[in-house]
Amino acid sequence: MDKKIFSGLETMGFDNINEIKIYNKETESSKEENEFNKEKALLYSKEVTCPVCGRTFKAIAVKSSSYRMLKKDSDFFIRYSSINPYFYDVWGCNSCGYAAMKIDFHTLRSIEIEAIQKSITPKWHGRMYPEVYNVHIAIERYKLSLLNYVIINAKSSKKAINCMKLAWMYRLLETEDAKEMELVFLNQALEGLSDAYYCEDFPIYGMDKYSAMYLIGELNRRLGHTENSLVWFSNVITTPNVKQNLKELARDMKDLIKEEEAALLVAADDLSKSSTESFEASDNVKKPGFFSKIFNSN
Repeated sequence: MDKKIFSGLETMGFDNINEIKIYNKETESSKEENEFNKEKALLYSKEVTCPVCGRTFKAIAVKSSSYRMLKKDSDFFIRYSSINPYFYDVWGCNSCGYAAMKIDFHTLRSIEIEAIQKSITPKWHGRMYPEVYNVHIAIERYKLSLLNYVIINAKSSKKAINCMKLAWMYRLLETEDAKEMELVFLNQALEGLSDAYYCEDFPIYGMDKYSAMYLIGELNRRLGHTENSLVWFSNVITTPNVKQNLKELARDMKDLIKEEEAALLVAADDLSKSSTESFEASDNVKKPGFFSKIFNSN
């Protein structure tokens, strides 16, 4: 700033005031630091013992009173304000490379521990994370968790829910590449959830059979499998003992499909009319006759 602004005050005892700013605007870096500190205050660490190697580590967790739900997407993805608890859902041991969603972390059989010690730990390079996670770190950790599930040949439901949460993380990025990856993981989630529906006992991650039916229908809808989604939604609506709010949700999705199909028909009809009019217009243009072509060729 202009060093003349406070000139003359030195005689009053005010030294080193030339760098004082009248308007102390917050810089971008200070904004980021403030956001970091705000989020950090909503976290705490808890001591966790790894079931694979026996080492103890600190897992970051979100204070239950810290997050607020903004809304829920039609595939049960909850959008939060301020802090996102999904970012901290995976626990990972930095000593051996074992990682899983926290609800599954301690539920390992001896054969699964051996599989991790054989296929994960020898290749593992330690990874230190910052105190506050972002969506990119969350994606990396969910992928590590998914790899562990694949290595131990975990139930389809575990891999499906892990893939679902990866799809949700990519949804938060809102880029074209991320949209493509979201569909990749939604497809994997659908495959695993469909298998779990027929082969596993309910509840699955807090979902009863009817919630899973709805979710399978919704994943089919998001992936463009319209006929399959309508079948699953209809099953939810017509099955006795299904909660009314779930039936209403299934009806809403059926209505949405019909609206989208109607919009597509209108668009196709408009395109057809446009093409026909263009053809007729070109057909009405007077074409030169055979002799005209000959005599006008010179």
